[in-house]
Amino acid sequence: MALSIPEALAIKRLRRYSRIMASNNRFTDLLTKVPLFSACSKKEIDLIDRRTETVNVAAGKVLVTEGAAGAEFFIIVSGAAEVSRHGQRVATLGSGDFFGDLALLDRAPRNATVTTTEPSELVVLGQREFAGLVDEVPGFANKLLAGLARRLREYDAQSVQ
Repeated sequence: MALSIPEALAIKRLRRYSRIMASNNRFTDLLTKVPLFSACSKKEIDLIDRRTETVNVAAGKVLVTEGAAGAEFFIIVSGAAEVSRHGQRVATLGSGDFFGDLALLDRAPRNATVTTTEPSELVVLGQREFAGLVDEVPGFANKLLAGLARRLREYDAQSVQ
């Protein structure tokens, strides 16, 4: 069965739109793994994703400094980083790991320094962009609170063990 010209054009537009959306929502899978966003819908995750930027950095780049005010959230897409406190390495981060999510909520001092140990691709979300989303989307703040509560419960369960 042959399609009419308007039907064929509609299918072509839909395919093009799907390709555009797929490329624009490249990091939604990574964002869904962040406990702060765990109560968010796919639509809300897509809105967060649209406000992110991709950054490529060399090995040895200090991403955040212990004691400095935080204003960005990071996800490591590829590469690796070292987390240190008081000059001592406390963790190694790799692909899919994230840090700085609480900096989206307030500008408290960072509790660690994070430095790349190899060339890395990062997803970065700034506090200003995130705050705009909170202001624009009704109910979004409540979902963030639910995600934050889930994170605190998990942390509390780990500290009891």
